[in-house]
Amino acid sequence: MVGVGLGEELQTKEPLIRNISDTACWAAWYRAHETAREDAVFRDPYAARLAGERGREIAQQMKFSTKHSWSWVSRTYLFDHYILEQIGLGADMVVNLACGLDTRPYRMNLPQDLQWVEVDLGEVLDYKEAALKDEKPECRLERVRVDLAQVEARRKLFAELGTRAKTILVITEGVLSYFTEEEVAELAKEFSAQPAYHAWILDLSSPALIKMLNKNMAQLKDAGTPLLFGPAQGTRFFEPFGWKTVEASSLLHCAGKIKRLPMFMKIWTLLPDTKGRNPKQVWGGVVMLERI
Repeated sequence: MVGVGLGEELQTKEPLIRNISDTACWAAWYRAHETAREDAVFRDPYAARLAGERGREIAQQMKFSTKHSWSWVSRTYLFDHYILEQIGLGADMVVNLACGLDTRPYRMNLPQDLQWVEVDLGEVLDYKEAALKDEKPECRLERVRVDLAQVEARRKLFAELGTRAKTILVITEGVLSYFTEEEVAELAKEFSAQPAYHAWILDLSSPALIKMLNKNMAQLKDAGTPLLFGPAQGTRFFEPFGWKTVEASSLLHCAGKIKRLPMFMKIWTLLPDTKGRNPKQVWGGVVMLERI
C-alpha cells in the first residue's frame, strides 16, 4: 500500500478495498455511472474524476453491489430530496459527517449563504480538495479534518458548530452501517444535546439486509470494515436518544418510481413498504429524523 493514495490505480497484491476511505471512490463511481445516462435522475459532473481508476475497479469486482446499483442511485436521489426539503424549511447549516467524495455543495442549487460543513479524515479531504481546486461551490463550504472515532474531538466540533447556526441539518450517508449500535447511540445523544441540531438524514438497513450484504460482499470484512449497524427496532432505535422519525423511504420502492429496477424485481414494489419495522425482512432505506 506504500505510495498509493485514494483514487489511485490498484496494485496487484493489494486487497480490493484497503480501508473505509476506498468506499468513497466506490460510491462516486455509481454517481458517475448515473450521470452518464441520458435520463439521469441527478447529475454529478465531478463524480468520474473523483472515483478514478480505483472506484471503477472496486465497482467492477463487487459484482453483487453492481447488480444492485439501483440502491446507490436511490440513496443519492433520496438524500438530495430530503436535503433540499430541509433547507427549504429553514436549515441554515448542513453538517455532512464522513462526507467522503460527496459533491453536493458544487452540484446542487443551494442558497449562497448556506453554511455547509464537510467532516472526514484528512486523507479523504486532501484528495477531494486537490481534485476540485478549480471548482467553485454554490454555498459557504468549509472542511474539517476530524476522525469520528475520536470522541472528544468530535464532541468539541459539534458544540462549536452548534453556536454558529440556528437550525442544523446533519447528514450521515453511507457511514452508520460501519458503526456498532452503541456508537450510533452515542452520536444520537451528542446531536440531541445541542439545541441547534434540528434534523438528521441517514440511511438504515434491517438486520436481514446487513447479514445478506456481509455474506455477498466479503471484501468489506476482509478490509476490517464489516457492516454492523442494522437495529432490530428499525427507525424506533433513535427515539430514546431524542429523535423521532418524520419519514422513511425504501430504496427499493424509490428505485421503482425512478425506473431503475430490473424488470424481475418490479413485482416487489407492489408489496407495502414496512419502513424498516420488520427485522426479518430485507429492507434498506433513507430516514428523516427530527429532534423530539
